[in-house]
Amino acid sequence: MKSGGSLSIWFFVGLSLGVSGFFILVEGLYELAHPPQVHVALYYLHANIWWGALLTVLGAFYCIHFRPGKPSS
Repeated sequence: MKSGGSLSIWFFVGLSLGVSGFFILVEGLYELAHPPQVHVALYYLHANIWWGALLTVLGAFYCIHFRPGKPSS
């Protein structure tokens, strides 16, 4: 990494989204395999799986697009 360079805040936003989304997705998959005793409203939609996957993909996009050391174009 070159000296005096700056990192984009969007790289860290992507990192945060990706990590949070991954944990939400894993929790949703665990909940799918081991259903809770009492279901919340709209449980059958599995929103934590959808949102976890969306956040993980969005975080990966931001991390790749704004990665450090990427040549400016």
